[in-house]
Amino acid sequence: MSETFSISDLSREFEVTTRTIRHYEDLGLLAPSRAGQNRVYSARDRVHLKLILRGRRLGFSLKEIGELLQLYDAPNGEVSQLTLFIGKMRERRETLLEQREDIDRVLEELDDLEKRCAEMLQARDENAA
Repeated sequence: MSETFSISDLSREFEVTTRTIRHYEDLGLLAPSRAGQNRVYSARDRVHLKLILRGRRLGFSLKEIGELLQLYDAPNGEVSQLTLFIGKMRERRETLLEQREDIDRVLEELDDLEKRCAEMLQARDENAA
């Protein structure tokens, strides 16, 4: 018999709320079976949750993550999934590099502005003395 997990098991393991897991289920990203009123998650669901959370940490949208997960079941799925994932990672990396450049520029502006303000205060203090 394959290993199964309750929603509480996955919630504890991945440190997410059960509401988050149910949300991913509502979006079709997870598909647990049912045992009466209880959700029963398979090892595959567990892997999907792990991939969803990794994708979120990397900044992918749930839609993008869903596209990747759908490819997993397609013929030649792993190759298609990996090819798409590489493309998405490259796009994300480019976005992050652009954001880093923007942040660096803003930090330089802040440093310059702080320096000018400090100089103005010092000149004011010197003129007052």
